[in-house]
Amino acid sequence: MKKTFMRALILLLFAALFINSAIYAEGDGNIDIGGGGMGSGTDQNYWNTNDEGVRVTVIRATDQIPVTTSIDFTNRSPSNSLIHFGKVSKIHYRNGTQLQPSTAPYTYVQPSEPIPYIIKSERAQPSLEEIKQYFCSEYVAKRIASATGMDYDTLINGNYKLLIEPIAYITFQGVQMTMTAHEAALYDQLLSGGLRSKMVSLTHQNLPLAIFLETPDLGFPAWDGSTNSRVSNDQIISSLGLGIVRFKDAPTTPPSTETSLKYRTDTDVITSVHLSTSTQITPKSPASVTFSIMGSSYTVTNIVIPGGDSQVVWVKWRTPSKPQTTSIQITSSNGWLSENTIKVSIVDLNQNPPPDPKATDQNSSYVPPSIPSYFNQPSASWGVWSASWHTYWVWISKWQWYTTGKDTGYWQDNGHWQDDGWWDYTRASYVATLSANQSLIPDPKSPSLSPTQMKSGYGIEINTNTALSSNAPSSHITGAQHAISYFPEFAYQKYWRLHDVKSSGYSSSFWLKPNEYSTYQSRVHFTPIWFPDGFYTPITRILDAWTPEGMLTIQLQSSIAISGNLFSDWHIAPENPK
Repeated sequence: MKKTFMRALILLLFAALFINSAIYAEGDGNIDIGGGGMGSGTDQNYWNTNDEGVRVTVIRATDQIPVTTSIDFTNRSPSNSLIHFGKVSKIHYRNGTQLQPSTAPYTYVQPSEPIPYIIKSERAQPSLEEIKQYFCSEYVAKRIASATGMDYDTLINGNYKLLIEPIAYITFQGVQMTMTAHEAALYDQLLSGGLRSKMVSLTHQNLPLAIFLETPDLGFPAWDGSTNSRVSNDQIISSLGLGIVRFKDAPTTPPSTETSLKYRTDTDVITSVHLSTSTQITPKSPASVTFSIMGSSYTVTNIVIPGGDSQVVWVKWRTPSKPQTTSIQITSSNGWLSENTIKVSIVDLNQNPPPDPKATDQNSSYVPPSIPSYFNQPSASWGVWSASWHTYWVWISKWQWYTTGKDTGYWQDNGHWQDDGWWDYTRASYVATLSANQSLIPDPKSPSLSPTQMKSGYGIEINTNTALSSNAPSSHITGAQHAISYFPEFAYQKYWRLHDVKSSGYSSSFWLKPNEYSTYQSRVHFTPIWFPDGFYTPITRILDAWTPEGMLTIQLQSSIAISGNLFSDWHIAPENPK
């Protein structure tokens, strides 16, 4: 016991010395911390101080795409048989990855220099300075580069950021598990509050508040709510349980002029914010949120939220027919909003159709481009609170003495019944899922070899069908409203074709707009005459299926084989002499 204590003491002293002297700062940490006291657990549901770690993911700054597998770092030696959810980051979940419990062997990395305390408890008081020094150090950057297989100089060249998420090793219902704050919120939603009911001080306070952002970054907002009280699943998913390290070698760039949201013209959209409150908002004094949009005001009323929780609040509106920029102002009568101003850019998609293809076009230097992977968000979930009064009658005594004689009398209770009830809150949960498929076939007017093969220079038809399934009312959602296709001869950039809506609604379908260069005004795209034999693969993005938690979008791609070109169908011969 004495040897163990001395070894631990030496390690702690060495860690403190190492942080203060041996490690020099390499990155710039966008990290803040919070938390509070921890309640006592049971033998079936508990967490011990320092049963923690961090999940680290390298993110490309330009498009916010993870470029490495996430790695879990911890000082502990957790069992490789514990239940986990894989190595999935907060950005992966934001991009549509679903929560999937796993019994595969759990893997982790133990750094030689111990990680400082992350999760606050009665026996652990994390230091923001120590956390920043550690995760912004050269040592950690090199350790991450080694663990992920990424070149160190590439990692710190300013084009990448580290996404840091606290993780906890817990025993829940007698089962050993590990999860990030984001995963805990998603898991609690699946259990209808079952995790929160047993481990609220950890999963809905100290774990999500262990690390959060000081300033917005990677599409996540800064946290400006309480740092020592319990938080909701929605708040965790949107804003908590993450820190970001930016490397100091990053090239300086002017402030971004990009707007917060981009909409299309003549489109039904949903603009939403999250309303949070530390005290309950009841039907007796409900909250209201007003959106001021392009000269009109939209007010959402009768909002009720339990104390320490939040709710998404939204308005559905239609964008104008002309491209423009605008700012949406949002105010609330109670609580605090995730955003008070949203800058919006409204764009016209039908601005860059491909030029007229010529029979003389050539491109001998063509190299097939990599197919880009656009952001996909096939599903979203959200909830709406309601409240009903729970009656609880209590007798309030008021004893009074009544005299009947010199030394006689009696006591009588002249009290009254009082309703000491409370508000019971219920959260209605909603989900929406978008699916889509498309067909790519040769122009029926071309002499194609088969439905899957054609000669270059002829046209192709692209037809797309979508389906939105949801348990939500129509005021919560829209079907897909736009489809846009990109083509390999333009490296999937510069030019694109907008589709017309063939049928609208939750089962919408699309086909290409009529081609102005087609003799028959066919709904086709002409493949270039010079396109080499092989597969021709356009991609199509499905856009503007809106929910209160953002737009659902899917990327589709189909291929058709190119063999030969249309010149082989032409025959030129001298005129027969008469």
